[in-house]
Amino acid sequence: MMLSRIPAFARLMRIDKPIGTLLLLWPTLWGLWFASNGHPDPVLLLIFCLGTFLMRAAGCVINDYCDRDIDGHVERTHARPLVSGEIKPKEALLLAAGLALAAFLLVLPLNRLTLLLSIPAVFLAGTYPLTKRFLALPQAYLGIAFGFGIPMAFAAQTGDVPAFAWILLLANILWTIAYDTEYAMVDRPDDLKIGIKTSAITFGRFDVIAVMLCFAGFIALMAWLGLESQRGVIYFISLLIASGLIAQQYNQIMARNPADCFKAFLSNNRVGAVIFIGLVLDYWLSQSPI
Repeated sequence: MMLSRIPAFARLMRIDKPIGTLLLLWPTLWGLWFASNGHPDPVLLLIFCLGTFLMRAAGCVINDYCDRDIDGHVERTHARPLVSGEIKPKEALLLAAGLALAAFLLVLPLNRLTLLLSIPAVFLAGTYPLTKRFLALPQAYLGIAFGFGIPMAFAAQTGDVPAFAWILLLANILWTIAYDTEYAMVDRPDDLKIGIKTSAITFGRFDVIAVMLCFAGFIALMAWLGLESQRGVIYFISLLIASGLIAQQYNQIMARNPADCFKAFLSNNRVGAVIFIGLVLDYWLSQSPI
C-alpha cells in the first residue's frame, strides 16, 4: 500500500519539479563561492546541496498542508496529493518533520553560528505559506527564506556573516520577488477569487514594471558585489548574459499570458546558473597560474 503511494509522496515533495530546488540552490552556491574566495570546502558543498533539497521538499509539504483547503480552487494545483486525498494531512506533517529533522542533522557537525542560523531558516521555510493570508508581498518573505542559505554558507565557511553576505541576500530577495511575481501572474485570476495575497495582485497593472525594476536592482547589486570582491571580466560577462535572459522575460510577460509568464518564471533557472558558472570560472581563471 505504502509502496504504491511513493509517486504521490514524491509529487508532494515536488521531486518531479526540480525548478524550486535549483532556484534555492543557486544563491546558496553563490554564497559559498564568495565566502570561500572560490574554494569552498567540499564537505560543506555536499551538506548545503543536500540541505537545499531537503528544506525545499519540507517547505513544499508544509505549503500544501497549509493550502489544502484552497488548492482545489486553483486550476494549477487542484490535483495535488493532499487535495485528491492520496495523502492524509497527518502523513504530510510527519513527512515535513522528517525532512526538516534530516536537514538539521546535516548541519549538526558545523559551527555554532551556523547552527544558530538554522533556527530562523527552518522558521522562515515553515511559515512562508501562511504569509499569503496577510502580507501584501509574500514573495519578499519567500526571498528571505530562499536566500537564507547565503548567511549560513558564510557562517559555515568563515565563522562570520559580513555585510557582504546580507547584501547578497538582498539581491536574492529582489530576484525572488521578480521571478515569483511572474509565477503569481499565472494564478492571479484564481487567487483573486479565493482571496489570498500575492505580489502580482498588489502590483496590479504595474506588475510588469515592478518585475523589471526588481530584476534591475538584482543585477545592479550583483555587479556591485562583483566590484567589491574584485571579480574579473568573466563574472561581469555572466551578468550581461543574465541581463539578456531577463530582457527575453520582459517580452514573455508583457502580454500577461499565463503560459508565457510561466515560461518566463522557468527561465530564471538559467539566470541563476549563468551567474554561478561565471562566478566559478572567474575565480578559477583569476587563481590559475599563468
